[in-house]
Amino acid sequence: MTVHPPVVGHCDELQVALGAFRASAHVTQRWGDRLAAVLGGGGRLLAAGNGGSAAQAQHLTAELVGRYRDDRPPFSAIALHADTSSTTAIANDYGVDEVFARQVRAHGRKGDVLMLLSTSGASANLLSAADAARAAGVRVWALTGRAPNPLMAGSDESLCVEAPSTATVQEIHLVAVHMICAAFDAALERGERGGRAAGSAAGAGRAAGAGRAAQRKRR
Repeated sequence: MTVHPPVVGHCDELQVALGAFRASAHVTQRWGDRLAAVLGGGGRLLAAGNGGSAAQAQHLTAELVGRYRDDRPPFSAIALHADTSSTTAIANDYGVDEVFARQVRAHGRKGDVLMLLSTSGASANLLSAADAARAAGVRVWALTGRAPNPLMAGSDESLCVEAPSTATVQEIHLVAVHMICAAFDAALERGERGGRAAGSAAGAGRAAGAGRAAQRKRR
């Protein structure tokens, strides 16, 4: 069977983009660590995108509410575009540019995180959501295509994919989502181990204190 150049070329393009993106692993590590602290402390992740990016955003929230690899407690993560009644009502009453911003104002609290995914980095409804989030004290992270772009400029942190096609950018975004989830789970596990170690040390300290008190009584 003949494989046409555009088909195999897609694999080549992805391979090149993935090789370049590997250098951004430290950003996904930092975001996963930060998410573990925010969500573990009772905060929330809000996520949004348009089209294929909406699917990627919803993939992220599903991994956090459900699980990524190993079983763990669920965490609060909402894909804003998934509430079709809210998005269509807001679009009808306030305009498409407000579909995410109004939900951010409804659900976002200071200290929460808003993740925005966009291959172009120029979607007006995501830019409005970023503005609403910053005004509410919600931290904004952007996963975009090539830099520079407006969403990158309007976010607290951004991770931009250097790739010539929308399809490849979306594929790398999925890799980034999984890397963030891996870092998130690892941070939770480190926290649990630290908590167990601290608990053991505290227990040993209490036991030693009780022993010293008993000795003083005997004397």
